[in-house]
Amino acid sequence: MEPQFTPIENIGEFELIDRVSAILGESADPDLILGIGDDAAVFRADDDHSFVLSTDMLVEGVHFDFSYVPLSHLGAKAISSNVSDVAAMNALPSYATISLGIPPRVSVEMVEEFYRGIRQACDMYEMTIVGGDVSRARQFTISVAIVGRVETRRLSFRRGAQPGDLICVTGDAGSAFAGLKVLLEQQKSMKEQGDAFVPDIDDYRTVINRQLMPAARVDVIKGWHEADFRPNAMIDTSDGLASEVNHLCRNSQLGALVDLAEVPVLTETNSVAEKYEAALAEFVLYGGEDYELMFAINPNDLDKLNPSATHVIGTFTAQSEGVRLRFPNSQVVPLEAKGFKHF
Repeated sequence: MEPQFTPIENIGEFELIDRVSAILGESADPDLILGIGDDAAVFRADDDHSFVLSTDMLVEGVHFDFSYVPLSHLGAKAISSNVSDVAAMNALPSYATISLGIPPRVSVEMVEEFYRGIRQACDMYEMTIVGGDVSRARQFTISVAIVGRVETRRLSFRRGAQPGDLICVTGDAGSAFAGLKVLLEQQKSMKEQGDAFVPDIDDYRTVINRQLMPAARVDVIKGWHEADFRPNAMIDTSDGLASEVNHLCRNSQLGALVDLAEVPVLTETNSVAEKYEAALAEFVLYGGEDYELMFAINPNDLDKLNPSATHVIGTFTAQSEGVRLRFPNSQVVPLEAKGFKHF
């Protein structure tokens, strides 16, 4: 009997994770609070505190292109994307290791510039790089593992939302994807026009910066700790609003109703969609890489939060109602978990 060969793209990233989890099985370690299945793993540090552990990869040609990504920006983004996973657990980052796969065309000076961006991000998040590894590779590959720390009572997971909880986000949606759209269109024009090419980015610098140098919302987490606030459930928006609200619903065994009209959108993001005749809703719902936080909160707790960093975009409902999207014209449709796919 010949061995079966199933392309990973046939099942997708998340079913692959489910299959691997089934092979590994449940851990019997009493200090492991949460393993596979959330933004980060959690294990006990002492009676009152926990460590949060997350890892993430960026691969040239899949997540970035050197033709429009400065190396220092790439270094900073590699850190921010991992810090965002720690923040999604309501924790703060402490230490990280970085492993690089480096192709021969990458010089020492390029690696140094990459690490300048890393240093800048670490200074901003008050964290330290404590080690890593390097290897020769065909494509520039970045793997970051990060450890954070939090009082155990403050931990927030993807599960835990309750019917009637508000769906909130900490910032706007779609801006990073809008920035990527501008960069890709500029790249296309450069190839077509050659020496006659003149960059046209002055009106889109904010969204471009959101794509190249996103910031994890550690500022929000610090404010919540000071206010002694903990969301009922939380996730970051790295894969897009549609995907993330479906994750929260799946883990909390709920449905949801998201109001598209209530999702905050930058004027620049709207301008990019208009310029390139693209659907703004696609940017907002499926773009991803915004690294904001989506969370569940009891309506009675809303007054505890900074209104400038809290936007109510919907409500969690009974699971039987499904995950739905309401357009400004009141039309309601199912909200599918589309977004960035690795396979």
